[in-house]
Amino acid sequence: MQQRQNRKYKMSKKLWGGRFKKPIDNDFEEFSKSIHYDYKLAKYDIDHSLIHTAVLKKAGILSKKEADELVSILKDIKKQIEQNKFKPGRNMEDIHTDIQAKVERENKKVALKLHSLRSRNDQVVFGEKGYCNNEAHSISKLLGATISSLSFLARKYKNVCIPAYTHTQRAQVIPFISYAEAFSAMLRRDKGRVDRFLENLYVFIGAGALAGSSLSKKDYSKEAKELLKGPSVVKVGALDNSLDNVSDRDFIIEFLSILSVIQMHLSRIAEDFILYSTKEFDFFDLPEEFCTGSSLMPHKKNPDFLELVRGGTGKVYGNLMSILTTMKGLPLTYNRDMQLDKEALFSSVETVSDELRIMAKFIKKVRLNKKRIEKTLEDETFYATELAEFLVFKGVAFTQAHAIVGKLVRYSEDKKIRIKDMPDKLTRVFHKELSEKAIKKIMNPEH
Repeated sequence: MQQRQNRKYKMSKKLWGGRFKKPIDNDFEEFSKSIHYDYKLAKYDIDHSLIHTAVLKKAGILSKKEADELVSILKDIKKQIEQNKFKPGRNMEDIHTDIQAKVERENKKVALKLHSLRSRNDQVVFGEKGYCNNEAHSISKLLGATISSLSFLARKYKNVCIPAYTHTQRAQVIPFISYAEAFSAMLRRDKGRVDRFLENLYVFIGAGALAGSSLSKKDYSKEAKELLKGPSVVKVGALDNSLDNVSDRDFIIEFLSILSVIQMHLSRIAEDFILYSTKEFDFFDLPEEFCTGSSLMPHKKNPDFLELVRGGTGKVYGNLMSILTTMKGLPLTYNRDMQLDKEALFSSVETVSDELRIMAKFIKKVRLNKKRIEKTLEDETFYATELAEFLVFKGVAFTQAHAIVGKLVRYSEDKKIRIKDMPDKLTRVFHKELSEKAIKKIMNPEH
């Protein structure tokens, strides 16, 4: 009897429980809960409630006293969230129900009016957009910090030249500053994508479950500006189509797409640094603070941070594909499938944010092994393209210059003789302009 009464009590606490006679199946209830991850939207749900309270007051549904009481309770909960003292109710269905219950514990009579003329469908999209807005601002700053670290490293070794590769084969000599700036250029584009995403991100209030409500035509922007303060507060726009507002997640898909590109660039940085830190290359010395050893082999210094960055790419790509697949066949409007968008969103945001935060520190501590680099640059094939260009400026057609230098390199390899060690009479056999003096001038990193 007691157990049945408890289950009936639980149904009465549901925001949707009035129509149901039978208690919810325990296994299904656990399966359908989202409180264990959507608690991260608590701050934004409070913001929605604050704005909604102001509009209910404006519409005469709440008295000034009732509205003031609700605002006071909501701000107290928000303060707990900001101070990391907020504890979501483990037995609650979702964060929206949890906050409603917390408000009811403070003042049940006035709290019962809080949910007037709104739906969780409207609340959740507001919360997700607020979260995306806040995290996009943070990621933009983290990208800026990582770009600054690359610039720091480039300046530190601005006079160093390094080998460059195409097809993982030795190609040409480049300044290290150009190498570092290549990654900076990728991340600057990423930052531009994030910033444009923020420019176009607006929240809309009043959609209700799908068709709006008596408050749909109200302008919420004034209340939002008065209640939501801070440099990264999401912009509130005028509701255009309430069905679209509650049922589409293109803003999440766009954000996850941007995060996937960022992740791809971070993975490329990781792969290069892993490769160039191997003994086979030995161009980079990675900071020990971000490496680990082996429990068996005493000599090991493993690039675990970089490997985890590279490994995280599958997860970030998978999160994007997860949401695309979930959304591809949903009928209008809201469907419960969309509850599952949050874990993918949170996962990608947290993965990329953590990687950028650590990468900014990691890059600054990378050291170049200049002696090893200089030894590698003794390979004369690095300068073959420059020799061909030299002949072009001497009036030789490029196709011919390409063939001449190719034959010279092949002769050097076959005869096991360095080009710089060949006498004039030999090099001029390939072309009269290929003097010993010209070759020695061209075939060095500084040139």
